[in-house]
Amino acid sequence: MVDAKVYTPEDVANILRISRFTVYQMIKRGELISCQVGRRIRIEAAELERYIQSVKKNNPPILTQVTTDSPLSSLMNPKDGLIICGQDVVLDVLTKYLERRLPQFRFLRQYLGSIPALFALYQGAANLVTAHLWDGDTGEYNIPYIKKILPGQRLLIYNLVYRWEGFYVAKDNPKSIHTWADLGKPGIRLVNRECGAGARVLLDEQLRKLNIAQHLIKGYENEESSHLSVASCVARGEADVGVGIEKVALQVPKIDFIPLQKERYDLIFRKSDLDRPQFQGLLSALSSTAFQKEISGMDGYDVSQMGQLMGET
Repeated sequence: MVDAKVYTPEDVANILRISRFTVYQMIKRGELISCQVGRRIRIEAAELERYIQSVKKNNPPILTQVTTDSPLSSLMNPKDGLIICGQDVVLDVLTKYLERRLPQFRFLRQYLGSIPALFALYQGAANLVTAHLWDGDTGEYNIPYIKKILPGQRLLIYNLVYRWEGFYVAKDNPKSIHTWADLGKPGIRLVNRECGAGARVLLDEQLRKLNIAQHLIKGYENEESSHLSVASCVARGEADVGVGIEKVALQVPKIDFIPLQKERYDLIFRKSDLDRPQFQGLLSALSSTAFQKEISGMDGYDVSQMGQLMGET
């Protein structure tokens, strides 16, 4: 049915007779797996065929089931470059920065939430992943989850940025939503992130600690696959509140941001990869004044600990 090897989003839109915007939304939701080659997004023909067949069978694809023979990892041996997992725009900037300085390597992007990204690293489908997973019992970021999801693995955890996580609310906060406990008030409509996203984990941990039942929160089951989509739902009046990062709130009009927690956003990779040139290039970029200035100039990010080793397992 599909005879080309690789498609652009525009090609996919034409084949499926949908808009290009819809294709990008499918990619963000994880319904269609893509990769980034240079500055361009590509979809393998086999992946498009798989998606079409899954729709015919009314069996939507599940992106969290990442394996070493996934379409993305089949495009490149991880030893030949970096397969970078994560959703923050900082990673897109980092990818372009590395492409300019290490043209002999290939860099691919995979847009996964924190928990699916850790599984991808464990299964060999990626070799550089990000996480911002808060553990409510210890108050620690990432390491408790890394130890559980990747048992027995020798890994290094380096900080990329710190950023504020909080509530997106309508302008002037008409529902007076200020704390996690306010989510339990009658009539508050939530828009949620997908399972496995760091923002979803933070929300669930806070609700658990407050003993607030998830099913009592209106809209808890309504999921979006990005901070931007969550903020847009609030801006359109489809929800009263959503959880996301400050950076996105600066980009969406008609909403306010209520900061709640400064979170650590880390890079994780195998210790055995440390001496590979592309990983040394990565650490060099993180310690570069030029790269740190580029990120700090974007607003919404704290680069004071960028490139620092936060722990190892």
